[in-house]
Order: sequence, then structure tokens, then C-alpha cells
Amino acid sequence: MSDFNTTIINEFRTNNGHVDTAGFGKNLVLLHTLGAKSGEPRIHPLFGLADDGSWLVVGSFAGSPTTPAWVHNLRAHPDSVAVEAPAADGIARYDTQVTEFTDDEWDAAWAKFTAFTDQFVKYTETAQGRKFPIFRLTPRA
Repeated sequence: MSDFNTTIINEFRTNNGHVDTAGFGKNLVLLHTLGAKSGEPRIHPLFGLADDGSWLVVGSFAGSPTTPAWVHNLRAHPDSVAVEAPAADGIARYDTQVTEFTDDEWDAAWAKFTAFTDQFVKYTETAQGRKFPIFRLTPRA
């Protein structure tokens, strides 16, 4: 894990889900996955949009033309995904159901990210045409 990710994770946990670094505020989640090949536990700090009791996350990789590793992890092990997210009394962890947005659903989901910040629009300028995968993470009952 990179030093930047470790710093973000520590700040998230120390401040009950609030992260000043990179301006995340309360819009960060910690995505827990299993490595697609290794099966080893992984934690990925991601921008997460709360949406109707779920979180939306996008595989933008800050505009890289490469798909982030966590996307491969989600697709390989969708039944082993959990999220740590800000909650009323601190941080809560949820086992989640993963749903990837289809092409027909993608535009509406993408609009939620670009409405939040134009940084996502800027990411498209360096992604070399890559369409960012978007996922809904819904807590399991």
C-alpha cells in the first residue's frame, strides 16, 4: 500500500471518517476487497458518493488510462467486499453487494460524480478514452 493511502486511511480512522487531505471531507470510504489473483485482503481509500442508502464509487484512477486494481478485485470477488464509511456515531463497516452500472445506466451515474466536482470531468482529459467503471455498493441485510 502506498504511503499516501496509508496516510488517508489513518486520517479517516482517527477523525471518524473525516479526511481533510485532498478535500475528501466525509466523502471517503474504505473499500475492503480480496486481491483478484492473490486472494489477500486489500484496503482502498476511495471517493464515495452516498446514494439512496448505498455508495457509488468510480474507477477513475485520477484520470489514468489504466483501470485501477481494485476494479479487478471487485469483479473477481464481488461477494467478499466490505465498506467502512462515516456514520452518525463514527465509522461503520458494512458487508456489501456490488453492482456494476451497465452502459444504459452509466450516464446517469456519471452525472452524479461530475455534479459533485468538475475534477471528474478533468480526469477524462487524460484517460485516453477509457470509460470509467462505476459501481454501487449496497449494504447487505
